[in-house]
Amino acid sequence: MADTSDTRTPAQIEADIRRRRDVLAETLDEIGARVHPKTIVGDAKAKVVSNVDHTLGRAYVQVNRAVSDVKAQFVDENGSPRMARVLPAALVAVGVVGLLVLGPRRRKR
Repeated sequence: MADTSDTRTPAQIEADIRRRRDVLAETLDEIGARVHPKTIVGDAKAKVVSNVDHTLGRAYVQVNRAVSDVKAQFVDENGSPRMARVLPAALVAVGVVGLLVLGPRRRKR
């Protein structure tokens, strides 16, 4: 049989009960704050913002890499333009712009 004798005084027992009630009250307050709708919404928003920031960061890196790759096609290591690549690209750009500008005018006639 278990020993059920308690050597604490009634005042010590009351102090233990009071301390335990304080701990439980603090725990309940914390649980209440965690399950409050505003806290849940705030946590969800923070998670979405974090995911968006991560996605935007990855997109920025990809765009930056693509721009660097394109720049490497038109500029050499010294930073001077590669005319053999710049001139054909410029001619193509002028041709496309010319077609876009002149295309609607020819249709109106």
